[in-house]
Amino acid sequence: MSVALVTASYRGDLERFALLCESIDARVLGHTRHLVLVEDADLALFRPFAGPKREIVAESDLLPRWLRVFPDPTNFGRRRIWLSPFGPPLRGWHVQQLRRIAIGAALSEDVMVTLDSDAVVVRDFDAGLFEAGGVTEFYRIPRGLPAHDPVLDKHRSWSRLAGRILGIAGPDVTETDYISSLAAWRTQSVRAMTARIEAVTGRSWARTLAGTRAISEYTIYGRFVEEVEGRPDLHRATDLKRCSTLWSGEALDEASLGAFMRALGPDQVAIGIQSFLGTDLALIRRAAGLDRDRRTAA
Repeated sequence: MSVALVTASYRGDLERFALLCESIDARVLGHTRHLVLVEDADLALFRPFAGPKREIVAESDLLPRWLRVFPDPTNFGRRRIWLSPFGPPLRGWHVQQLRRIAIGAALSEDVMVTLDSDAVVVRDFDAGLFEAGGVTEFYRIPRGLPAHDPVLDKHRSWSRLAGRILGIAGPDVTETDYISSLAAWRTQSVRAMTARIEAVTGRSWARTLAGTRAISEYTIYGRFVEEVEGRPDLHRATDLKRCSTLWSGEALDEASLGAFMRALGPDQVAIGIQSFLGTDLALIRRAAGLDRDRRTAA
């Protein structure tokens, strides 16, 4: 089965995205190409990263023309906002999710492996590890959202929306965690998922999702695969997080970053330290061993 890597990014993550590309080029095999999904205004910044196996894909090639981007007046235009006739204003992270679904439905490859823009590959791996014998790895952790999780209400709203637009009779909400910074989607399942949304809602999937801010593309895909498609011959469930991700807290120093790296499991091939935490990029590069790889190559 063929595998494509996919990353949604934006100008604020440019330096971290460059580090991701360096780590992919040094350590990842078994993929046909790496597709990078960006807003049209960011194309010029990202084009230098294009190459024989990396393509920069404009948002306008993926999403409908009625979804328009403007400077956000609430922060003097420093950020962007997306407007449509069908729902509330959307932020960049909402639209990145729409891009992922759109590219997943359009790909000719059998499997799409998504990597967050601020992830870094820290171990050699073959992208084919996400599929074996025609069966694609499917990340899920039942009851994976503890009661003290500060964003539990958001997860519930994402799950509720997914159930509604997929026509799932019940349960209304599940607390299964489907979200990972490095995950595989089967593209035929993405196409079946968008068709299901359109059959249930009577609208295009893009219009349906642009009508709300309670979007989690991983939750929609997860509930579809588990509760609608129900094909164990196509998917194998796993609770293995291939990417160890730090979502909250303070910026890491060298000691705490070293401890984070030492805690990686043997099957974890990447780390994701969210860019808004402010951890020094040079520290991440050293901890990931990319400085060492560069010296060896030289």
